[in-house]
Amino acid sequence: MEALTTNAWRGNVRELANFIERAVILSRGEELTVPMGEALVSCPRSVSVPGSTFREAERQVIINALSAAAGRVAGNGGAAERLGLKRTTLQNKMRQLGITKAQYLQ
Repeated sequence: MEALTTNAWRGNVRELANFIERAVILSRGEELTVPMGEALVSCPRSVSVPGSTFREAERQVIINALSAAAGRVAGNGGAAERLGLKRTTLQNKMRQLGITKAQYLQ
């Protein structure tokens, strides 16, 4: 509940409603299961680097996600889940952007 109430929900109440509806559909049994990886995608940390390009901003968002996931690319709590990407898509982007382990495991 705390994660849901502290999220900024950039798309306002409609985004929150869609998220809850998706959680209800994906939940099995009586208890609501909230896909927190998707909640993080709803409101990613903003990257404000004056004069940065989209490529630089994208690179920084990926590095931040990898750092927050303690270097895990895939699996529960991994950077791919946090960013709402497939593992292979994230790995390709990392390769294209020249992201190395040394940059996110500091």
